[in-house]
Amino acid sequence: MLAALAALTAGLLVFHRAVPNSVGRAGSLLEAFLPWLGLVGVVLLGLALLRRSALALVALLLPVAAWTYLFGGLLLPGGEPGARDLVVVQHNVSDENTDPAGTARALADAGPDLIALEELIPPALTVYETTLAPDYPYHAVRGTVGLWSKHPLTETRQLDIKPREITETWSRALRTVVRSPHGEIAAYVAHLPSVRVGASGLASSWRDESAGLLGEALADEELDAVILLGDLNSTVDDRGLAPLTSRLNVAERGFALSFPAAFPLARIDQVMARSGTVGHIRTLPATGSDHLPVAARITLD
Repeated sequence: MLAALAALTAGLLVFHRAVPNSVGRAGSLLEAFLPWLGLVGVVLLGLALLRRSALALVALLLPVAAWTYLFGGLLLPGGEPGARDLVVVQHNVSDENTDPAGTARALADAGPDLIALEELIPPALTVYETTLAPDYPYHAVRGTVGLWSKHPLTETRQLDIKPREITETWSRALRTVVRSPHGEIAAYVAHLPSVRVGASGLASSWRDESAGLLGEALADEELDAVILLGDLNSTVDDRGLAPLTSRLNVAERGFALSFPAAFPLARIDQVMARSGTVGHIRTLPATGSDHLPVAARITLD
């Protein structure tokens, strides 16, 4: 039995795309927490040692190998900073954040080139603008998302990624051009719809539709260098983000579990790039939000 469970765990890790989404979006739900399958292997190891089962111990090599292949690289240290690096910070600041000034200062203290924020609401928006202005003289806000930059921003526009069933005002994505020392970069900031886990499974149709619209915008982007920052309400393993992960590079190092801040289970705050490598991603100390900020170093091609 233990050997069979080990083989099943390895199969789910390697062939997670084969788990159908037809019932309760089971495939996406599995992929949202895929790294945590490693804990199943730890439990099975304890049971195998308790039972002194040589067969189970040998079978456990399968999930260990599968997990290491998929996620082992994320545990390696990041490379040395380079001349064409940009440091970026992504943070859903929460519309219930009672300390926007403290949050802004904490993000600026990390010294990034770019800071992307979601769930911006008045009057907190004014606080972010005022607090970040000394170090980030350029910023662009559309709806509830914004980007603060040390470098000039041009051609800012709102992106329409609103699902068809949402009828109220809804503006949660923008595109702008960062005139960096390394050339022009198309920067996208997005906040995809939330998902819910209930008795019927994962409710993610709005998020998936919004990700598809954002993917179409990225496909039409004429600039070679692209950076996407946002609360995407999904992990990079989730097939719901395939319209984005199929077009952009994701972080090569670091887990950076960002949500919920009190006990992080998944990284749903993402940094992706085209014509650039997201070499390492990490979390920053908690703010007044229910998300942890994430910081990443991007090496441009």
